[in-house]
Amino acid sequence: MYRMIGAALIALAAALLIGPRLIRYLKKLHFGQTIYELGPSHQQKQGTPVMGGLMMAAGILLGSLICHPGKWDGIWDFVFPLLLVSFLSMAVGFADDYIKAVKKRHDGLSPWQKIAGQVIVSLGFSLYCYYSPRVGSAIRIPFTGAEWDLGIFYIPLMTLLVIFIVNSSNLQDGLDGLLGTVTAISSSAWAVICMILVVVSELTGRENPASGTATIGVFAMSMAGGCIGFLRFNRYPAKTFMGDTGSMLLGGGTVAMAMLLRMPLLLLLIFFTPIMSSVSVILQRYYYKLTHGKRIFLMSPIHHHFEKKGYTETQIVSMYAGITLLLSLIAVLGVCQSI
Repeated sequence: MYRMIGAALIALAAALLIGPRLIRYLKKLHFGQTIYELGPSHQQKQGTPVMGGLMMAAGILLGSLICHPGKWDGIWDFVFPLLLVSFLSMAVGFADDYIKAVKKRHDGLSPWQKIAGQVIVSLGFSLYCYYSPRVGSAIRIPFTGAEWDLGIFYIPLMTLLVIFIVNSSNLQDGLDGLLGTVTAISSSAWAVICMILVVVSELTGRENPASGTATIGVFAMSMAGGCIGFLRFNRYPAKTFMGDTGSMLLGGGTVAMAMLLRMPLLLLLIFFTPIMSSVSVILQRYYYKLTHGKRIFLMSPIHHHFEKKGYTETQIVSMYAGITLLLSLIAVLGVCQSI
């Protein structure tokens, strides 16, 4: 537990210390956000520095490595896949941001380039989990003690899951402080789950559902601390945006924790609002095609629908934070029930 708290504090301090210097440097390079008139008016945000997610990355890296619990365990040590999935996902987002900011191509990477990068990362991680003696092809069923062995289908299903969650995280990043707030809460929930599993294992002498749970807990708190530090500069009105660099970093880290704990189904609760961002886009697109121009939402992702309805950015962030907190508590209670 002390290592988890230490990891959060280190990540928080790193983000707070790096943040002002990073923002000045991004401004100097003219790495600013370009706002297009496609939805709610955000013209006042024109030129706000992007790639602010790099300060979170620094915090997550330092917190995870400095507070790593126990002995290092080679390639099966969970800190390596956690960091690799997060940072390789971030690399795809960074390339997208760089092309937008430097090359002035507002579309960034082409859809196929982005998907190709994500497939490589997600497939590699799914194979790692499948062959890992600490994970395997079985996933835990929430609120029960049962497991579901997916067999060889684990690889394609989890590959699609990683891509979906990373892109859902990216879609959620549309308002000041939104994704950072949601991820700070959801990461804390994963840390609480890890702490419960570790305590129960120590008290009962039973093996953890995934060896290395404490390592995941430290990573989770590093992510929470990094997000909180980032919110110092990203809360409304934002001084910087995390960009695809940060959103894909957070999405990759989140899905990696869920898979290593063998609890990907809990993402439906703990990461509900980013998932609904993707669902709203899918529903909107197919409904528009089927009805030849009609829409379910005023705009998708759904947080922009709430903007169109007259909610302020801070009101939407507060609403999403409350939903995430409530559903995360339900997820934690579900894990307690299933132990």
